[in-house]
Amino acid sequence: MLKVAVFFGGKTVEHDVSVVTALQLMENLDKTKYDIIPIYITRQGDWFTGKKLMSVKGVQSFDPADSELERCYLPANVRARQLYRYNTKDTLFKKQDRLIASIDVAIPAMHGLNGEDGTLQGLLELAGVPYTSCGVLGSAAGMDKILMKAAFKGAGLPVLPYIFFDRGSIKENMQKHLDDAEATLSYPMFVKPANLGSSIGISKANNREELENAIVVASHYDRRILVEQGVSSLCEINCSALGFGDDVTPSVCEMPVTWEEFLTYDEKYMRGGKSAKGSKGASGMASLSRQIPAPISEDMTKVVEDCTVKAFRLLDCKGVVRIDYIIDKATDTLYINEINTIPGSFAYYLWEPKGITYPELLDKLIDYAIKAHNESKNNEYAYDSEILTRYGQGQGGVKK
Repeated sequence: MLKVAVFFGGKTVEHDVSVVTALQLMENLDKTKYDIIPIYITRQGDWFTGKKLMSVKGVQSFDPADSELERCYLPANVRARQLYRYNTKDTLFKKQDRLIASIDVAIPAMHGLNGEDGTLQGLLELAGVPYTSCGVLGSAAGMDKILMKAAFKGAGLPVLPYIFFDRGSIKENMQKHLDDAEATLSYPMFVKPANLGSSIGISKANNREELENAIVVASHYDRRILVEQGVSSLCEINCSALGFGDDVTPSVCEMPVTWEEFLTYDEKYMRGGKSAKGSKGASGMASLSRQIPAPISEDMTKVVEDCTVKAFRLLDCKGVVRIDYIIDKATDTLYINEINTIPGSFAYYLWEPKGITYPELLDKLIDYAIKAHNESKNNEYAYDSEILTRYGQGQGGVKK
């Protein structure tokens, strides 16, 4: 039986959404195949494990002093793959840390900074643990909207016009930023923190006063700020992709029906809804009102699918992602909006119409994680050279 560590929570404003995603997936993981190790990361960044964290009551009543929970850590040792109890009480000689469990596969159920952005993925790489999400590169690029848009644009994918700037320049250069935005874009505009998702800190601006206020709001959540051209008459289309390397499959497309104006954080995650067939505990993104399949033409569906696969391969993604698009209904023009490298609810509701249940989707994610980890063993990490010998003989430094 594989020991599967599920990481969730985190030092991020998307902490609660991550908890929902993790509880959903832990409920749907096949208990006959996997021994689940929940790893809850607090808002302060501390790690805890314990079986009671597999329930919403256990998380809601979280107490770091609870005797049923253990504070833990994963050492960056590629030979270990082991989760240890973190003992804050030093003995005379050393900390008496104790092994909790070995980890076969990790599932980051993280959203936002400090988890979805490549930081956790980097630790898992160093620790030699196979994991289900995109790698360090795809995770980092997928989190930063400015870098993401530049990559998509460079690959020939259609993106809306945008400008960006740094929070540190707002106080002295606010009027210049407003002038630049108005010279480059037209109203309405969307103002977004570069490294955040779930609509937090995102505002729609219809005039200069609203634009200035939106920039101030976004600056509370990130150092880098994106101002993007808005579309007056739009619909949003989402499409997921599943795979690794050249083995990539697009899902059905969906259209969230409440995006005529702008979907807020609460509208995304606080709406009620019934469980989708074949899954348990539907909430979060899965409860959003939507049309599946999206009511778009076969030609447009094919364009969306092709763009989704291309974006997946461009960022060297792995597992499951969701890519969000905007269609300008006035011109029937498609724009790629953003990629979610760990989508809410793991986008299982986009795979059920293709006959893949949530438990089966999770099986595939674990299989891809192990496949990618094994494939990485084909890399050469050693190269014999005379650099150290020459250096020891006093022949100077190394030129790169």
